[in-house]
Amino acid sequence: MINVTIWNEFIHEKNDSNVKEIYPQGIHNYLKTFLKIDKGLKIRTAVLDEKEHGLDDQLLSKTDVLIWWGHKAHDQVQDRVVDKVQKRILQGMGLLVLHSGHHSKIFKRMMGTNANLRWAERGERERIWVCDPGHPISKGLGEYFDIEMAEMYGEPFQVPAPDETVFISWFEGGEVFRSGLCYKRGNGRIFYFRPGHESYPVYHNKDVQRVILNSIYWLHKNKDEGSWDDDLSKLERKTPIEEIQIKGSHVDHGDKK
Repeated sequence: MINVTIWNEFIHEKNDSNVKEIYPQGIHNYLKTFLKIDKGLKIRTAVLDEKEHGLDDQLLSKTDVLIWWGHKAHDQVQDRVVDKVQKRILQGMGLLVLHSGHHSKIFKRMMGTNANLRWAERGERERIWVCDPGHPISKGLGEYFDIEMAEMYGEPFQVPAPDETVFISWFEGGEVFRSGLCYKRGNGRIFYFRPGHESYPVYHNKDVQRVILNSIYWLHKNKDEGSWDDDLSKLERKTPIEEIQIKGSHVDHGDKK
């Protein structure tokens, strides 16, 4: 069983009638609706206006994969919550960042960049090409799939070179974009997936749904996979491997205790 937490701002769906018509219970609950069909997933949701944004220590400790959707309120996410999410990723939790989540605090922190890109909201047709048909995330897809109405994202996308590029998008207006990127950070995996928009029914697309489901299974760290203990308090080697004469002076490393 994979424990999945879907995080969403849940702002547009309450304040915009067009968005509410497409996702009446919120994007998080729409994602949950099609994902819960898979009996291998246990799904929880969390939103911005809950205490600790719904991401308390107990929930995060039990989360195997965190899905992140944000757009309007990136700066309202508390830094201490971002710290906790980062720690869990480094420990082995998977992170799926959707669409405008590229500007979320957690994604920018894990990338070490501003994650800027070109964009235009014109309802363009998007064709998503599969760059790596052998990748687990592209399982069950054809050579490409189309989204009839999408917000355009275009290069340059200011993120580090990914470990793997699974998808690349072409838009009706001529732009292209790296739309499915895989990263490893510490013991955890990160997948950025571009499709999705608050006022277009992108998450109703069956191929988009398939990618989201596939990515959860790729992001999940199996118990038989190796990992390292990143607890700084355990990393000092008090006894050298070889016998040596200790030299020099020493300062107080209080921050490492």
